[in-house]
Amino acid sequence: MKQDMIVILDLGSTENTVVARQIRSLGVYSEIHPHDITVAELNQLDNVKGIILNGGENRMVDGASVVVLDELYSLDIPVISIDYPESKCEVKYNTLPSDEEMKAFLFNDCKAEANWNMKNFVEDQIELVRKQVGDKKVLLALSGGVDSSVVAALLIKAIGKQLTCVHVNHGLMRKNESENVIEVFGNQLDANLVYIDATDRFLGKLEGVAEPEEKRKIIGSEFIRVFEEEARKLEGIEFLGQGTIYPDIIESGTKTAKCVKSHHNVGGLPEDLQFALVEPLAQLFKDEVRACGVELGLPAEMVYRQPFPGPGLGVRCLGAITRDRLEALRESDAILREEFAKTGLDKKVWQYFTVVPDFKAVGVRNHERSMGYMVVIRAVNTIDAMTASIERIDYDILENICARITAEVPSVSRVCYEITPKPVATIEFE
Repeated sequence: MKQDMIVILDLGSTENTVVARQIRSLGVYSEIHPHDITVAELNQLDNVKGIILNGGENRMVDGASVVVLDELYSLDIPVISIDYPESKCEVKYNTLPSDEEMKAFLFNDCKAEANWNMKNFVEDQIELVRKQVGDKKVLLALSGGVDSSVVAALLIKAIGKQLTCVHVNHGLMRKNESENVIEVFGNQLDANLVYIDATDRFLGKLEGVAEPEEKRKIIGSEFIRVFEEEARKLEGIEFLGQGTIYPDIIESGTKTAKCVKSHHNVGGLPEDLQFALVEPLAQLFKDEVRACGVELGLPAEMVYRQPFPGPGLGVRCLGAITRDRLEALRESDAILREEFAKTGLDKKVWQYFTVVPDFKAVGVRNHERSMGYMVVIRAVNTIDAMTASIERIDYDILENICARITAEVPSVSRVCYEITPKPVATIEFE
């Protein structure tokens, strides 16, 4: 069933996602698009029932006001504006509409149906993927994280064996992560799975590189090169599947908002990319991705597993990556996850992980002064990854985690707990 859509045009608002989620909570699908979208581009979207011009504090870009094209006002579609001076709309709001006001726009003015749900979304995306791909083949970067796992399941349902999943062990995986990917997707789900151990290749490229954005772009670019090499061994590969979700796009920068951080599947793609992209989750928030996974029948332990960034431990091994710090990071993270599972915190906390900075601190081992790494623990709760609050963990649990890490990871001398929410921090450290 085709879902009705409301298009939100970004005219400098910092609350585009708030409006999008409000509309979806009322049962209508919404998408956010750039302010300079053309009528031709709008006509390529399915079932657009209304348009919201969403202004805000970022309406000035390079000294000029961002504006919509006048041709949009000629469409036979209801249009309202929010905080957008000089708007030609008949209905204007200075602040976000209430739920009742939004309902009136959606159901009275736009005549939209409340048909936004995961069953319909999955059916729509399967149809769109089949239309886009045809009889060609798709290569998918399968990290084993929630996003790539859900997109893999959706693509398997849409195109079956036309999909080849490539799992690249870049040496930046969590403990036993690659082994689990092979078991679930290769053995249980019978996917076309190619496993590549590229640890030395990636760590060689990253040697001595400390700047976070440069690290992300190296990892993203190298991923693509690996896929290109794999594609040359296969026939008919014309598409690259990705688990891009909406927060990835927002944080990588828009026409009215600066980049927070480049995500490897957004800001790290090379300009000479040889594939067309297939990104069926690109308009979903994290909680919606999980709901999509449930709809697709993925096991709960996969759908609700810990989020893991595309660059992996590369953005948690702060500064220039070294193999010894990477090993300390991998082992401490495994201990943290084990202890959270024992105490039930794995069901309560949205994301938790360890970080190892690029410096050593003095400690005492075997009654002697020693220098060791610092492990930083981060545990946050969030709905859509756009904001996050800190989990208040019992000190007895923290002390036990500290005791295990310092006893089982000899290169570590200190363990700290980090308490900064998002904003002002981001969820990841780099």
